[in-house]
Amino acid sequence: MQTPRLHPDTIEEIKQRADIVDVISEHVVLRKRGKDFVGLCPFHSEKSPSFTVSQTKQMYYCFGCQAGGNAIKFLMDLGKQSFTEVVLDLARRYQVSVQTLEPEQRQQLQQQLSLREQLYEVLAATTNFYQHALRQSQGQKAMQYLLSDRQLKTETIGQFGLGYAPAGWETLYRYLVENKHYPVQLVEKAGLIKPRKEGGGYYDVFRDRLMIPIRDIQGRVIAFGGRTLTDEQPKYLNSPETELFNKGKTLFAIDQAKTGISQLDQAVVVEGYFDAIALHAAGINNAVASLGTALSLDQVRLVLRYTDSKQLVLNFDADKAGTNAAERAIGEIADLAYKGEVQLKILNIPDGKDADEYLHSHSTEEYQQLLKNAPLWLDWQIQQITKDSDLKQATDFQQVTQQIVKLLKNIANNDTRNYYVSHCAEILSLGDTRLIPLRVENLLTQISPTTTAYSQPTPVRKEWGSKKSTSSAANKTERSLLEQAEALLLRIYLHCPEQRQAIIDELEQRNLDFSLSHHRLLWRQILELENEQINLISNLQDIYLELSDEIELISHLFHLNETSKKEILRTPQVVQAAIACMERVLREKRYRHFLELWQATDADAEPERERSYYEAFYAEKIKLQELDRLRQFSLTDLL
Repeated sequence: MQTPRLHPDTIEEIKQRADIVDVISEHVVLRKRGKDFVGLCPFHSEKSPSFTVSQTKQMYYCFGCQAGGNAIKFLMDLGKQSFTEVVLDLARRYQVSVQTLEPEQRQQLQQQLSLREQLYEVLAATTNFYQHALRQSQGQKAMQYLLSDRQLKTETIGQFGLGYAPAGWETLYRYLVENKHYPVQLVEKAGLIKPRKEGGGYYDVFRDRLMIPIRDIQGRVIAFGGRTLTDEQPKYLNSPETELFNKGKTLFAIDQAKTGISQLDQAVVVEGYFDAIALHAAGINNAVASLGTALSLDQVRLVLRYTDSKQLVLNFDADKAGTNAAERAIGEIADLAYKGEVQLKILNIPDGKDADEYLHSHSTEEYQQLLKNAPLWLDWQIQQITKDSDLKQATDFQQVTQQIVKLLKNIANNDTRNYYVSHCAEILSLGDTRLIPLRVENLLTQISPTTTAYSQPTPVRKEWGSKKSTSSAANKTERSLLEQAEALLLRIYLHCPEQRQAIIDELEQRNLDFSLSHHRLLWRQILELENEQINLISNLQDIYLELSDEIELISHLFHLNETSKKEILRTPQVVQAAIACMERVLREKRYRHFLELWQATDADAEPERERSYYEAFYAEKIKLQELDRLRQFSLTDLL
């Protein structure tokens, strides 16, 4: 079909109905700032938000990359779609009647748009059919289940439009196709019937099941969830994906919860339909449910549209399946959580109950108190790591420490990482405050020191020993020195086989690892090829041919020019200086961290802890002086 010329009135109406904050919030997590909204720009990489959306002007603008425009322009640039494609998509979503400048094209466009409207109609008719069946004799078992087992009131049953799918194979088919005269292809596209594999004809997708309508944000039925009333598997069956229904982009009860989420500035996500229904019945009307799959990023962005502070509580079951579901959900939105774009909490109800079970024997206020006390996701993950572990046993202690280190490495915010290093050190010290500095040192040793997470903040008190070495220039110098030292050590290892064992011994003895990710990757590749040391460089180059990005960072190490040959003439001294430099960078970070802890500790309130921090940072200071003496010449003079 030739691209239609859309009538200006159609375009203008779409601009009026399609609120830019709603449109952009589906793709960017926005925070309210004054009259406007801000977020991370989707058109270029950035860590601090420079992307601004004005609801009053219905415009967006990025101060970083200068992208800007209205809602239509945003979708065009983001999805690489044409103007017409975007306008037609918005027309479907906001139910805008499309007019074109060429009357002959109008019928074709209306046919394209009317499919969705017809699907809405047949699904609405099906909802009424299921609701009617629930109140007939055939639906008595389903109604009894709702009233007795789920303890729901008739008002709640009506509020959520609950119904019953009769047990017959063709009951709904006959009602919609033979009685209501809907085209069979339309009913199939709605996900309600399926063609028989043999003999022709169709059969109902849902049979002898309690039916739960799934609605879109505007309250229109787009799919169903069906719960079996027998031992049939699966226990819950969802509609297949259709023109209207995308399981990974839909949340159950979002239409009823959006107002509550906005009013309470918090969203609660539960696992099951009946958990969400029970919460709403109890007056907790900011609850939604995922649809039997891991919570997706699209679902999170959908619910965050309605909370300014981006507060999200995951209330999943406390059993293994629920814990795994929470872990998967965290994995999906970890980037948002680490960046602070979502305030994520995890609620596991005591005794392994789900929200529905809990509310059968507890009050709304008690559940609200659980929400209030729910731990932040990092605290919850630390609890999961340490749960059922005996830290007095070496194996458990080592395993827990490794998992904690893996978690802490991902924390980008300096203050947050500092807090959790100290928090985890206290856990690992088992109440012995004298061990806290040792545990902190152990964690810091294993966490990559390439980040500036432990750079010294402005001292709170006690200026003794403080150094103003945390400026951006100092950090750049420190990283540059570390990079030179590590690169030199790797070059020596590659080109001086007689020094390889000495380098390995030195690194193991000092418990050092390469800090920069490209150096660390190369070192691990080297160790994996320990039996092929004769052709080491050749074998490494073969591996890196498949890693085009990484090889650019380390390819210079595979070759020696006149300058680099001179660098390694005094190999033993250079090795010693390089390793001393690597250790010094790590020690400097430990020194700063212990100094910060000492400065923040009240000597009157916690004299023992204050003294232990003092001893720890002073010991690091002495070690730094020793390392400076070990460096017999400057690496910067060599490189």
